Amino acid sequence: MALFAAAAAGAATADEKGRPLKLVALGDSLTAGYQLPAAAAFPAVLERTLRAKGYDVSIANAGVSGDTTTGGLDRLDWSVPEGTDGVILELGANDMLRGTDPEVPRKALDTIVSRLKARGIPVLLAGMRASANLGPDYVAKFDAIYPTLAERYGLVLYPFFLEGVAGEASLALPDRLHPNAKGVEGIVAGILPTVEIFLRRLQGAER
Repeated sequence: MALFAAAAAGAATADEKGRPLKLVALGDSLTAGYQLPAAAAFPAVLERTLRAKGYDVSIANAGVSGDTTTGGLDRLDWSVPEGTDGVILELGANDMLRGTDPEVPRKALDTIVSRLKARGIPVLLAGMRASANLGPDYVAKFDAIYPTLAERYGLVLYPFFLEGVAGEASLALPDRLHPNAKGVEGIVAGILPTVEIFLRRLQGAER
């Protein structure tokens, strides 16, 4: 894993070999940047934002539109190559939209996290919330997946990836499901403090 130190302002510098800290954003269309230019996708915007704050990081976009948690598990090994220092895991929205039994994404996400843990790769878990029209039982079971996994594995958790963006027409594409460029900027602004906590945790693990 990369060794990086906090500069005077608290920003992370490159490791002792001069390479950036390598993160992978593993997710679905919300990560991939559905119908957006590559530079407007979540990983690219987050990387630019972190670099502007002094963090020497690179964030690979391992988002696949339409992907489920099971799909993410199936491609885990090649989506997260050796040398990855940390993973931002954003999956589950498509399972929810399809009304998949919450036990399926729970098991898939658990397996993804456990396999990354076995490889020594820390995870920032980005949560999703179920639509109310799926019923209270489904919502309770689905929404519990993310905090439960975070507690079990001691993960940094961002409870809801679309916090402040979901339901805002001005921040969505015409389909009302995917964020537009401004929506992605809103997602990044929301998750940024949690990502910085994650980076500090990586730093502490390397000392």
